[in-house]
Amino acid sequence: MELFLLIIFYFFISIVLIQTVYYLFIFGKFSFGKNEKNAPKHIPVSVIVCAKNEEKNIKKNLPLLIKQNYQNFEIVVIDDASSDDTRDLIEEYQAKYPTLIKLVKVENNEAFWGNKKFALTLGIKAASKEYLLLTDADCYPSSENWIAEMTSHFTLHKTFVLGYGAYEKEPGFLNKLIRFETLLTATQYFSWAKIGRPYMGVGRNLAYKKDEFFKVNGFIHHMKLRSGDDDLFINEAANGEKTTISTNPEGFTYSKAKESFGNWIMQKRRHVSTAKHYKVFDKFQLGLFFLSQFLFFILPIPLLALQYQWIIILALIAFRYLISWLSLGFSAGKLEEKDVMYWYPILEIILILTQINVFIKNIFSKPYTWK
Repeated sequence: MELFLLIIFYFFISIVLIQTVYYLFIFGKFSFGKNEKNAPKHIPVSVIVCAKNEEKNIKKNLPLLIKQNYQNFEIVVIDDASSDDTRDLIEEYQAKYPTLIKLVKVENNEAFWGNKKFALTLGIKAASKEYLLLTDADCYPSSENWIAEMTSHFTLHKTFVLGYGAYEKEPGFLNKLIRFETLLTATQYFSWAKIGRPYMGVGRNLAYKKDEFFKVNGFIHHMKLRSGDDDLFINEAANGEKTTISTNPEGFTYSKAKESFGNWIMQKRRHVSTAKHYKVFDKFQLGLFFLSQFLFFILPIPLLALQYQWIIILALIAFRYLISWLSLGFSAGKLEEKDVMYWYPILEIILILTQINVFIKNIFSKPYTWK
């Protein structure tokens, strides 16, 4: 028994060291770094919006895109074979703003039925501008300077800009849990991008130069997967030399979070099923982080139950919570999510349990993706 506890003890120390590396030296690249504020570039931009049965969201969010404080841009709205009045509504806006709004009509295609990537490909091909700024129909920009802020980070060498797609703050614990998970995910992909290893972006707020899309033949290598139009594309096409981030609040987008736990679980299942197609290193670093998170909570249980080196164990737990709270706290300040950090320990435990649940469910069935 003594030998068994000794092994667990040293294993736990190793887990705390791994977590320290992540929170201080990897996530700290973003959390403790300075936000970059660049002057507007005024480069030609096509805002790409893919919509499928989004009549209400088009009515709410398209006017906010139209009002953007930017000179040289167009809005390419893709109607992906909607069965409601989405297309009619877009046509109404197009009639009012014929030089600003371009409608791409996608009909049901047997080979690509329900595939968002097919619809996006048609929209990107129809875009007339050199740079693309992508968002979803259920998202809206945080300010009239959204386009200006996101595109200000483009340079001759930086041709990918990763933005933050936030969720609206609403009452209820589920909303806090979803926003905490979004904060943690953003901290991860922003940090790795700053290190020079970008591995994902979110389609709610993502920009890249149009020719980067065609350099890798668009989504051709993962077209059969319905998800991944954002993260799998970035995982394949982007690299450290080409990629930068935008974390100024004027460049955020917002959307409504899922209102039921079941719907959020389905969304999580789609994300996890896509991540298994990442590059080997990216799967390894993500897996190591979440495994070390899980083991951080499991390993101390037998040690504390048997009071084995309990003072050292408690000190290590307190140390890990201190550095993780500081790292995520600074990140939350930058991304305007400070309120979720008051619930941090509880949210982290529930998120870990949720991830285990998602992993098990994905073993036995595949999640559905596009609408």
